[in-house]
Amino acid sequence: MRVLLPVAIFTLFFSSPTEAQLRLPAIISSGMVLQQNDSASLWGWGNPAERILVTTSWNNRTDTAVVNNRANWRIKVKTPVAGGPYSITLKGSNTVVLNDVMIGEVWICSGQSNMEWNYWNGLKDIKDELPTCYNTNIRLFHIPKTTANHPQDDVQAEWKVCDSNSLKSFSAVGYFFGKKINSDLKTPIGLINASWSGTPAEVWTPEKIFDDDEELRLSAARLQSFRWWPNHDGLCYNAMIDPVTKFNIAGAIWKAT
Repeated sequence: MRVLLPVAIFTLFFSSPTEAQLRLPAIISSGMVLQQNDSASLWGWGNPAERILVTTSWNNRTDTAVVNNRANWRIKVKTPVAGGPYSITLKGSNTVVLNDVMIGEVWICSGQSNMEWNYWNGLKDIKDELPTCYNTNIRLFHIPKTTANHPQDDVQAEWKVCDSNSLKSFSAVGYFFGKKINSDLKTPIGLINASWSGTPAEVWTPEKIFDDDEELRLSAARLQSFRWWPNHDGLCYNAMIDPVTKFNIAGAIWKAT
C-alpha cells in the first residue's frame, strides 16, 4: 500500500486534465447594452490557439477570434442602430449564449460624493421615482467599491434592468441623466456606475500618468491618509475603471463634489 497509493494518486492527477473553458468578463453578459453604430469589443478567456466563433443575431454574421498564448481573446463586432433585444452566441470548447442584448447608448457615471448618492442617502427625488422607474430600455451596471494595486481584468457586477430594486443602490445623478437621454433619443441606455464618495481624484487616475508627470507625482505624494477612503494613486482606477476600458461607450459623466 505504501507504494501503490502514491502511484494511484499520481495517475489520477495526470489522467484528468482540466481544460479551460470559454469565459467572459462580467460586463459582457446577458442583459447588457452595446454601443450603437460601432465596432463593439467582445473579449474573454479560453484555451490558447482555440477558435472562438461569435454569431450576432442582428445580422446573423459569424466572426472568428483566436485565443492567444496568454489565454486571452478579443473581437470587434459591428453593431446596428439602436434596438433589441438580440442574442450573441459564442462557441469554443463550450457554448455561451447571451440573451436580451440591447443596442443603444452607453455611458460611464463616475466620480465622488454627488455621483455616488442614491436612495440610501435619503434622496427624495429617487424615492419618488421608485413606483414608476421600471424601464427595460435602461440597464444598470453597478461596480462595487473596490481597490487594487495593479490593473484588474474583471469586476464583480452584473447588468440589471432599471427597477425599484436595482435603482436603490445606483447613482441618482447617473439615473436621471440616463432617463433624460432615453426620453430624448428614444434608444436603450446602458449606465455603468463606478463612484466612491470622498475619494481624491488621484485614486481615479492611472498610475502610469503620475510616472510621466512631475506635478501630478508631487500631488499624489501629498495625499493625506484617510480612514474611510483610498489615498494612493490608481487604486480605484485599477479595480473599477480599467476592467471596463475595452467596453465601447458614447461618453462619460463625472461629478467631483
